[in-house]
Amino acid sequence: MQIVHIHAKYQDKRDELLAFINAFETNGEYVTKGERNVIKSFNLQGEKINVKSFRVPKVFNSFVYKFIRPSKAKRSFEYAEKLLLNAIKTPFPIAYVENYSAFGLKESYYVSLHINYDFDFRALIHDPLFKDRRIILEQFAEFCFQLHENNVNFLDHSPGNTLVVKRDNNYDFYLIDLNRMKFESMNLDKRMENLKRLWLSKQMVHIISKRYSELANKQLYEVQDVLLKHSTKFKRKINRKKYLKKKYLKKK
Repeated sequence: MQIVHIHAKYQDKRDELLAFINAFETNGEYVTKGERNVIKSFNLQGEKINVKSFRVPKVFNSFVYKFIRPSKAKRSFEYAEKLLLNAIKTPFPIAYVENYSAFGLKESYYVSLHINYDFDFRALIHDPLFKDRRIILEQFAEFCFQLHENNVNFLDHSPGNTLVVKRDNNYDFYLIDLNRMKFESMNLDKRMENLKRLWLSKQMVHIISKRYSELANKQLYEVQDVLLKHSTKFKRKINRKKYLKKKYLKKK
């Protein structure tokens, strides 16, 4: 059984979209080729689109995605629509396709419009002298505040999942990899915890906290102390895992 859901704006391109998906293994240009998921680009009547193929789930998750929980592809599409309704930028959702067996989900695909972006958030981490870095971080703080005010808890809020587009003296931020989100009211602690995966330096924490505190009508220390706490704790956790893994590999 196959479920096909296509946005109303792209209904007339249904046959072409399905042709891309049916020939996904052999056609298209690689955007990313990960261990879990693969993204390829295709030309859809002059528009560049991205098709994300999710890894076929194991038996238990396959059952869960058929009978209990929406698939990652469906969630990506629906979450993208919710973000856009709240004026939060993300590549336009075109379609999702799910292939099922009698026992559960097999292949699933999420189709979105390609974004020509200038860089992702990681560039700001790796280069402290990045042009307009302070301005970008201040505007990013505004973007995060908008997310939180709209009750968006983006659980995969990591450096590679925010694409940045320069428009004159302003910067637009686009969220990608959307399948893990909660839509809930968040207090300050939870809001700052949401930013912990960004791998922020102390300087970045200060810049983001300063602008965020102005928007939230808080004192700088109220925001900065909490963000620094969560950021530091997360870094220690990841570094500890890396250390233990390295130590284990040495013993082998």
